[in-house]
Amino acid sequence: MAILPRKRTDNASPTPFVISDSGRAIYQNGTYLKHNPSWHMEESPFKVKQILRMMKRQNLVPKTVCDVGCGAGVVLAKLQMYLPKECICWGYDVSPDAIGMCAERSNKNLSFCVRDIRHDQCDLFFDLLLMLDVFEHVDDYIGLVRDARAKARHKLFHIPLDLSVQAVIRKNGLLKRRDNFAHLHYFTKETALRTLTDVGYGLVDYFFTPRCIELGDELVQKIARTPRRLCFAVAPDITVRFLGGYSLMVLAK
Repeated sequence: MAILPRKRTDNASPTPFVISDSGRAIYQNGTYLKHNPSWHMEESPFKVKQILRMMKRQNLVPKTVCDVGCGAGVVLAKLQMYLPKECICWGYDVSPDAIGMCAERSNKNLSFCVRDIRHDQCDLFFDLLLMLDVFEHVDDYIGLVRDARAKARHKLFHIPLDLSVQAVIRKNGLLKRRDNFAHLHYFTKETALRTLTDVGYGLVDYFFTPRCIELGDELVQKIARTPRRLCFAVAPDITVRFLGGYSLMVLAK
């Protein structure tokens, strides 16, 4: 086990999630696993690609990495191949189901545990903390983001931008995100960035990530790829605001 660093798909309409116990119960009683049996492992290569893009842009070479809300652990396992050999990686998740899926990916420098970083009493500090598609699931997302700030030098967030004109004008545009993935909060680029700066983060860098271009197998998603790609090439912000389908990768301190 790695030593912790010290401080320096089904197309049918799903049964809606019942959010209770501060939203954590669905991740601990098998409900989320039932709705999402892969725990989004298929999205991991895409996420690793975006992480590496940011690391290259900012010349980040971390020696310790923590993935908060690590899910099935595939992102860390794939990312580890691109990190220095001595880099220690740790995955946290509040779900025993998710951590159970991580076991086969553990190694001497890659460990996983059921842990909530908000209630972590250990005196820990990481070079890089990842929070990828996480805080939109948490009822007190401001509290989570605030508490994570003191845990690492750099924090890297991947935030789905669910709020767009096309999502709002469709009756179930946003409800689909809640019913399928238990998203409790919906963001634009501006509100996502303000979520971070309002609790004291300094923004280092950010960019849109093309989830709608590289992911999604539904027919409507495939049809929308061409107009989204063409419009994004001309006017990125307007495209994201009107057509949606993109996420935001943000590096902060």
